[in-house]
Amino acid sequence: MFIDTHAHLNLEPFIENVVPFLERAKKNKVCKIIVPSIDVISSEKSIELSEEYNEIYSAVGIHPNYSEKAEKKYLEKIEHYSKNENVIAIGEIGLDYYRDYSGKESQKRIFQEQLEFAKSLELPIIIHNRDADSDVLEIMEKVDYFNGQMHCFSSDLKFAENIIEKGMLVSFTGVVTFSKKAREVVSNLPLDKLMIETDSPFMAPIPFRGKTCEPSFVIEIAKKYSEIFGVKLEVVEKVTTKNAEELFKI
Repeated sequence: MFIDTHAHLNLEPFIENVVPFLERAKKNKVCKIIVPSIDVISSEKSIELSEEYNEIYSAVGIHPNYSEKAEKKYLEKIEHYSKNENVIAIGEIGLDYYRDYSGKESQKRIFQEQLEFAKSLELPIIIHNRDADSDVLEIMEKVDYFNGQMHCFSSDLKFAENIIEKGMLVSFTGVVTFSKKAREVVSNLPLDKLMIETDSPFMAPIPFRGKTCEPSFVIEIAKKYSEIFGVKLEVVEKVTTKNAEELFKI
């Protein structure tokens, strides 16, 4: 069994009819899928999906690109959603300095507020970090909370080693199938600190480049791990699944 630890089934093109995507996932032994959120509306949809389909688990939160659009009482809604038994994490939260959708100060405030909230509940966090290594680390150290996943990892090896040492797990998307940089980072990390994800519908792996990414493709990331570490696919399956189950308690 594989676990796709990050798939936005609460967004287009999945929300109209998620069933075909779930069926294809099961054919590839993808039996658990974590659906993270980007705002209040997608948080609601994530919970709805988790209540309707046993293989789906929900994470709720405000993505950094939506920080400036967050309503004043957004945290009250996130707190309400977090009481649902299918909510297993707060995310995705973090900082994104690559795109200019929200100002840095707004991003940092929303990130810290959600991080503090996750810590208060001892819920795992799903971190989005793009071109913001130092500020992400500074806020996490300030809150002193490192229980979670650094998703869609795109930073360097030094940052990966640092964040792992502090307690985080790291996951890679289909980028690892076509990026030499990503493969080099993976090759220098311990498999027992890694998970796999698609970040559907984005960044489809080889051999599906150019197509809409979906959870069934997560096996391609696992195959690439198998190649990089020189172990059987079954080993990657066992280790990454165990890591996800223990972190998210699923």
